Amino acid sequence: MTEEHMTIREMCDAFGVTPRTLRFYESKELLFPLREGQKRLFTKSDRARLKLILRGKRFGFSLEEIRQLLNLYDTDDQQITQLTRTYDIACERLADMERQRAELDEAIDELKDQLKWGEQMIAALKQPAAAQ
Repeated sequence: MTEEHMTIREMCDAFGVTPRTLRFYESKELLFPLREGQKRLFTKSDRARLKLILRGKRFGFSLEEIRQLLNLYDTDDQQITQLTRTYDIACERLADMERQRAELDEAIDELKDQLKWGEQMIAALKQPAAAQ
C-alpha cells in the first residue's frame, strides 16, 4: 500500500466506520475507490469526500444533498457554486436545528412542570397516610 491509497480496513479504522458503510456510500455514488480485483483502494480524494460525507451527515444533510454538493466540486468556477450551495443548505439546516432546539426546550420545560406537579401530588397523597 502507498500513502496515497488506503484499504477498506484502513479507512474504517481511520474514520470509525464499518466496511458496510463504505460499500453503501460507494453504491450511492459518494465514493469511488479504485478496484484491484475484489480489493477496494481509497485515494486521498476518497478520504476527503468521506470526511465531508460524515460531517454532512452529522449536520443532518441528506445523502442526496451531500452527493449533489460533492459533484459540484468539479465545476470550473473555483468551487464558488459548491461553496454557495453548501452555505445555503447549511443555513437552512441551522434554522431547522434551532427550531428543533426551541421545540425541545419547550418540551423540557413542560416536562419539568409536570414532574413538579407529580412531586406535589405524591407528597400530598403521602401526608394523610403519615398522619394516621
